[in-house]
Amino acid sequence: SHEAEVLKQLAEKREHEKEVLQKAIEENNNFSKMAEEKLTHKMEANKENREAQMAAKLERLREKDKHIEEVRKNKEGKDPGEAETN
Repeated sequence: SHEAEVLKQLAEKREHEKEVLQKAIEENNNFSKMAEEKLTHKMEANKENREAQMAAKLERLREKDKHIEEVRKNKEGKDPGEAETN
């Protein structure tokens, strides 16, 4: 009958809309997941970079301290008159 055909078409249309909606939800979830992973990766890279910069600064400070200590020892090793002429 005509009514059965109309109901069948409506059911098919609803099924199609449901599939489209499901696909949109899935794509949105995938996008969100990818964005979160990208952000996490970027934050980890920034953290590693900060830690590397901090380690490099600490190393430079240690080298400066070492140099200052060497200069101090060299000055103490010389006699007072000689140290004043430098």
